[in-house]
Amino acid sequence: MMLKDKVALVTGGTSGIGRATAIAFGAAGAKVVFSGRRDAEGETTSAMIRETGAECLFVRSDVSDEAEVQALVDKTIATYGRLDCAFNNAGIEPPLKPLHKQSIEDFDKLMSINVRGLFLCMRYEIQQMLNQGSGVIINNSSMGGLIAFPGISPYIASKHAVMGLTRSAALDYAKQGIRINAVNPGLIATAMMDRLSSGSTDDVGSTVPMGRMGQAAEIAQAVVFLCSDAASYITGQPFAIDGGYTAS
Repeated sequence: MMLKDKVALVTGGTSGIGRATAIAFGAAGAKVVFSGRRDAEGETTSAMIRETGAECLFVRSDVSDEAEVQALVDKTIATYGRLDCAFNNAGIEPPLKPLHKQSIEDFDKLMSINVRGLFLCMRYEIQQMLNQGSGVIINNSSMGGLIAFPGISPYIASKHAVMGLTRSAALDYAKQGIRINAVNPGLIATAMMDRLSSGSTDDVGSTVPMGRMGQAAEIAQAVVFLCSDAASYITGQPFAIDGGYTAS
């Protein structure tokens, strides 16, 4: 029960790593608020969280919409009174194409969610954490936020931006009792990874190196640890959970 009586927020919590982390927060003793854009998947995740014995709340929300992000954080505070931990996980991937064939529309959509959306979430989460005098934020980057792969240049750019926001904000708020870190998953068995690993074009071969995949629950446990008091001396750091890929 590393997070007993804490309040945790997860964006993109209706599937994959977000769902696994919302469940892990509940199992660690937290009250869980999670967001997503699909009601049916939200109901499924809610049931899975409640199986751990935890309280939870699903809020339908699009992180690229500032009003909806503010409403998400406001709803969290109105329901549970505070916000101790936030996992900013919502993100999408682009079509598999070399850079000169990526459309401006697809680029803008990806950046609006992966970068602008994360910025908005951090902005409103930090405001509440400053009011409390404490809090922890974990941003979901990627091993693509540390290195690069062909065919997904907008995604790689967005995940490098996540790392820039993470490191800079960690320095902004370290003295106010707010810790901010990132997880950098490698090959994790999720629907997004299925799309990336199976996709190829005439111009771009295999987009990601294939190997043994990790599990979403492994990322979730790392997030729980980083949100706990056991990680109180850690801020501004990337955590690569990638089977050693970036070590090479």
